[in-house]
Amino acid sequence: MRRSTFLAFRLCHAPRLLRGLLHGLLPLALLVGVPGCTPTAQALDSGELAFEGQNYRIVHLDLKREQLGLHWRDPQSGQPFGSIETLRQWGDAHGQRLLFATNAGIYDHKFAPLGLYVENGKTVVPLNLAHGNPASGNFSLLPNGVFAIYPDGHAAVRTSAAFKAEGKPAQWATQSGPMLLIDGKLNEQFVDDSSSLKWRSGVCVRNSHDVAFAVSEAPVNFHTFGRLFRDRLGCRDALYLDGTISQLYVDGEGYAGAPAFMVKPYAGIFAVFAKP
Repeated sequence: MRRSTFLAFRLCHAPRLLRGLLHGLLPLALLVGVPGCTPTAQALDSGELAFEGQNYRIVHLDLKREQLGLHWRDPQSGQPFGSIETLRQWGDAHGQRLLFATNAGIYDHKFAPLGLYVENGKTVVPLNLAHGNPASGNFSLLPNGVFAIYPDGHAAVRTSAAFKAEGKPAQWATQSGPMLLIDGKLNEQFVDDSSSLKWRSGVCVRNSHDVAFAVSEAPVNFHTFGRLFRDRLGCRDALYLDGTISQLYVDGEGYAGAPAFMVKPYAGIFAVFAKP
């Protein structure tokens, strides 16, 4: 192997932080010739964040650059993907490299979304405004909410009631609960010293195109998780996605969140594939 190619190979397989610092030192044409360094394998803004003694994996997506979508069933077979790994393999089989994935909103015992689920403009499951159902678990800890991406590419987190009142059709949407933050304030249902500790995942939109996903690396309560979004991520509205089973996958970094033995089949999965 020539020295220049060897250096490019080492750069492509270096830790992400080092790649970010050194990438500009090698010409793009050189990197394209090394497996795994093609322009389609763009690096995502992903990293560890410490907050009040706990670590979190945070991924920021720029929806002007990354195309975020939702996936539940294989469009050919109709079978649920169920896991991030199955979705990754499906992508490989269709010439698409999975860059990012995480489980979406809360689902029921039949492994179907419990609330609104919109995939590529089609409402597969309607908005669920039923209240007080103990079987709904955290979904019934009000207010719950919707994370939506609209046809013009902008995204928003809204309470379910506000989403209904707006009446705007979404391109992609998931409903979950509870809301972590509403207009910059913590959900009033949360207790600071709550002993309900679980792995937790959530999402916020810092501006119309800047989406932040977070998953805890250890069990935390709702109050702490909500303050992470407010005090460290600078969010005003944030939505809890799920807990105990939640994981987040980043290409080249692997999985973060709940340990593998806790994970069960998912319904919806958020994903970003490399652009062809």
